[in-house]
Amino acid sequence: MRQNTLDGLTSGLASGLAPSLGQRQQTEADRYAHGGNVYKLAERAGIDPGKLVDFSASINPLGPPPWLAEEIASALVDVVHYPDPEAADLTLAACERYKVWPTQACAGNGASELLPAVCNLAARMGFKRAIIPVPAYVDVDRCCRLAGLNVEQLACHAQDGFAPDLERLASMLSAPAVVMLTSPNNPTGVCIPARHVRDLAKAFPKCLFVVDESFADFVPDIENEGTGREPDGAGGMGRLVRLRPDNVIVLSSLTKFYALPGLRLGLCFAAPETILRLRRRLPTWNVGTLAQRVGARCLRDLEYQERTVREVAALRQKLASELREIPGLRVFPGNANFLLCRLDRVGMTAKPLFERLLSEGLAIRLCANFEGLDDSYFRIAVRTADENARLVDALGRFSGTVKAPTLVKTRKVPAVMVQGTCSNAGKSVLAAGLCRIFLEDGFDVAPFKAQNMSNNSAVTPDGREIGRAQATQAQACRLTPDARMNPVLLKPTGDTGSQVVVLGRAVGQMSVRQYYDYKPEAWRAATQAYDSLAAEHGLMVLEGAGSPAEVNLKSQDIVNMAMARHAEAKVLLVGDIDRGGVFAALSGTFDILDPEERALVAGHVLNKFRGDASILAPALDFLYRRTGRPVLGVVPFLPELNLPEEDSLGIRNTASAQADKRPDALDIAVVVPQRISNFNDLDPLAAEPDVRLRLVRDVRELALDGHAPDAVILPGSKNTIEDMRFLRGAGFAAALRGLPETTRVVGICAGLQMLGLRVDDPLGLESTQKTADGFALLPLATTLERDKTLTRMSATCLRTGKTLTGYEIHHGQTEIVDTAGQRTITLAQNAAGQPLSFGLDSPPEALPRIWGTYLHGVFDEDEFRRAFLDDLRRAKGLDPLREPQTRFGLEPDLERLAASLRQHLDMKRVYQTLGLSRPGGLLG
Repeated sequence: MRQNTLDGLTSGLASGLAPSLGQRQQTEADRYAHGGNVYKLAERAGIDPGKLVDFSASINPLGPPPWLAEEIASALVDVVHYPDPEAADLTLAACERYKVWPTQACAGNGASELLPAVCNLAARMGFKRAIIPVPAYVDVDRCCRLAGLNVEQLACHAQDGFAPDLERLASMLSAPAVVMLTSPNNPTGVCIPARHVRDLAKAFPKCLFVVDESFADFVPDIENEGTGREPDGAGGMGRLVRLRPDNVIVLSSLTKFYALPGLRLGLCFAAPETILRLRRRLPTWNVGTLAQRVGARCLRDLEYQERTVREVAALRQKLASELREIPGLRVFPGNANFLLCRLDRVGMTAKPLFERLLSEGLAIRLCANFEGLDDSYFRIAVRTADENARLVDALGRFSGTVKAPTLVKTRKVPAVMVQGTCSNAGKSVLAAGLCRIFLEDGFDVAPFKAQNMSNNSAVTPDGREIGRAQATQAQACRLTPDARMNPVLLKPTGDTGSQVVVLGRAVGQMSVRQYYDYKPEAWRAATQAYDSLAAEHGLMVLEGAGSPAEVNLKSQDIVNMAMARHAEAKVLLVGDIDRGGVFAALSGTFDILDPEERALVAGHVLNKFRGDASILAPALDFLYRRTGRPVLGVVPFLPELNLPEEDSLGIRNTASAQADKRPDALDIAVVVPQRISNFNDLDPLAAEPDVRLRLVRDVRELALDGHAPDAVILPGSKNTIEDMRFLRGAGFAAALRGLPETTRVVGICAGLQMLGLRVDDPLGLESTQKTADGFALLPLATTLERDKTLTRMSATCLRTGKTLTGYEIHHGQTEIVDTAGQRTITLAQNAAGQPLSFGLDSPPEALPRIWGTYLHGVFDEDEFRRAFLDDLRRAKGLDPLREPQTRFGLEPDLERLAASLRQHLDMKRVYQTLGLSRPGGLLG
């Protein structure tokens, strides 16, 4: 035994003399060295361990199951107790997974604990010899020698594909021996057919066969032996776990397949009496509570298992195919998540390659310390597609050749993405502010939101429809709004359905299920639009939607993390501190994200803070410790920031900021339909000092303190007929008809249609009801048509002479109906002479008491808005103010927003995260 050990220690030494103690220790350390020491490798490469791409350890490239953090968090409560010494639930899960009895299985602190325990057990059973087909996992030799077994090697040769010669193995079994097999083999990836091992075990019952199947879970269809299906590429290997003779012991590692090497978890399967004897030799409580809980859930996660086998096989095949195109490199076929390679150049070893790759942050496994391999061999793990491509590129450059065709991975346009913990967290506004900051700093920046759900839309100059927020962000970038900035727009028409707009054009009305089926097409449109837009600009600002942590929607989500991955964007996670619970929201959102999604998060932003930010210091430290991500800013609440909100939640904030008004302020009531759209039409009025804007959802709220309002506005709706029917039923039609002559009534778009006599829907665009009665305040009739009017325009009010600007977004065509006693006039018309606004006849130069318009943004022009309000003041007996009291426009607010963000966001760190310096240019 001692002579065998010394022989092994002296092999390869330059001197023929016996090695010193230090030499023996160093030689043994090299002989039994492993891959995967990212800390030493990173130190040697001079980089942070997190930046090292480790091909030396064969770990599942998909990463741990997405629920890992959740399971560990839930198990922490039990760490105050000793773990279950029998690991009962973990063992039960293993039995369920591999169809064996609990008496045939036990758990260990990794296969590295079970392997020496099995070797020691074999020695105690009286075995003296161990036969190891080589090359083999280096610890097999070490554990056998430490157990006192004499090691005999069965050489497997490259010309045979490293397949073991089983006939020769049988010839070595005339005396009892422990046969140490690995399938798939490490480092060759060769599988040994399970039926052949069973035949050998039955033919030599006095021998003990120990089979390490630590990588077997990666082999496609390996579970199908005996079902009539042959495993692909595994030669009918099957698993020995289930159909196992009593003189066969099977080891398995969970840490490789489930990407959990830091938890240490392995399984052993054997005859009941063998398992009982093995358990007696293992330490009590050898598997910790966290490992037990995680391992049990891993074994029951069939979806993760199936996905891993499918995706890793595809990654391996692609990687092997690309590596084989590199001259001078031989790639051996394998069935696991790694590939054995050999440099076939005379006089060249793999050591210079190792050093070259490590200098680029890539680590491979040199294989000179595997028996039967020399220093021309190396092993590489199968990793993600991008990481594999990076390795192939580096190997191609090392070889001095360029494979054809050359695929050059161009650097993505730098991108930052604003995501939130909830809707209305301020994502749209912060994205607009970042757009303006980057523009001011000299960058060619553009906004993007893959999918928007909002009835608040705008029209591009070429007649396409996008979310109003993206139009605002385009203005922040001083760009013309472009349909590519918001390629998918969902406009809800009810609780379960939406009109779907793709690249500015309506493609149909869809239920939730129908849209799920359409999602792949929507995703293609979104990614193509992004790539096209990004190619024209130097920096992108993306916006998410809702929360990236909606667990019921994540698999279908195309607007948050999926888009961030596609754009390779750095994510700022925003929480609304004004509504409370922001630290729980940010921490919880981060916890729910998958590991690869968390890697995209650069930091947190607290939005809408009121007060002294210094009191937040302990909470900010807590959030950093909890998530490992800094808080990049605490943005204050910005009152009276008149930028368009993302959705109808924002109208409440608009209405709540009405306290600081003139004593003689006008009372304007807004009737709120259930499916309100383009509510930002009201923002200019809300900003006026002599207007108090009220939202009215109940007809009893129409009067204030017993007094009728000075004006009532009926805004747009995404479903005219259904909202009109609801409002009529709620008594609004009768209430509006009963208002005094001094109260003005105004309808915008759908509101205009509702004020008429009827709305016809012959195509069923909005309802199964073909026609519906209107409020009968204007002698108009509207017919809904399939083609949608989408137009930006300017016009002149024929009564006030003031300029009107805005856009049309509607399906209806409205005509005047001859009615006795009522005369309708046209208030404004487009360049083609088509009416845009209608009203009851009134004295010249005065606005009608009841009027409506198709023009969204009708109140944006300061002069017309003041004329409208002064008309109300005269009707109330107040003096007109004549001059505009506010200048409504986005530029002052965008500048104010950008200035605030510069003060409260750590823009230096934002630029560093993006790899940019200010003004435009790359760091380094």
